[in-house]
Amino acid sequence: MLETREELAVLQALLDESAAAAGPHMREIITEERRMDAVELTRRLTGMRLITVATVTADNRPLTGPFDGYFLHGAWWFSSGPDAVRIRHLRARPAVSATYLPGEELSVTAHGRAELFDLHGPECADLRRAMLDFYLPKQGPAFQEWMDGLVGGVGVRIEAQKLFTFSAA
Repeated sequence: MLETREELAVLQALLDESAAAAGPHMREIITEERRMDAVELTRRLTGMRLITVATVTADNRPLTGPFDGYFLHGAWWFSSGPDAVRIRHLRARPAVSATYLPGEELSVTAHGRAELFDLHGPECADLRRAMLDFYLPKQGPAFQEWMDGLVGGVGVRIEAQKLFTFSAA
């Protein structure tokens, strides 16, 4: 958990504002008892979590796809190559949504704006560390060599404007 007290406070405010703005149907499903607070959310989202990211094409069609997601400092982060279709979409139209849905007992959905960074730049230091922490034990030093050699890699942070959580546990 990398979140500071200030980041947790901002995250909690976002969660509360999002829940308050939800429609009646969502409020019937995601009751107060089923919402996670900021501390619980960050505790449950450690490590890599497979997320589905939605972008928008030039003709306004949604396009989704999986990414290795990392919840760092109260925001979803993921990475890709500079020529990836979804990265091209985000460069042109930064509206983005992402959902972590490992099963019907847990869901985290973010809607917001994508911020793109050089994967090797200082803004992505925690993302790179999280990726190494997850993949080095699985793939060994070859993963770091691949990541270090990745030219033009893009780190993406979702600046969430809405963040919804659901927990049946």
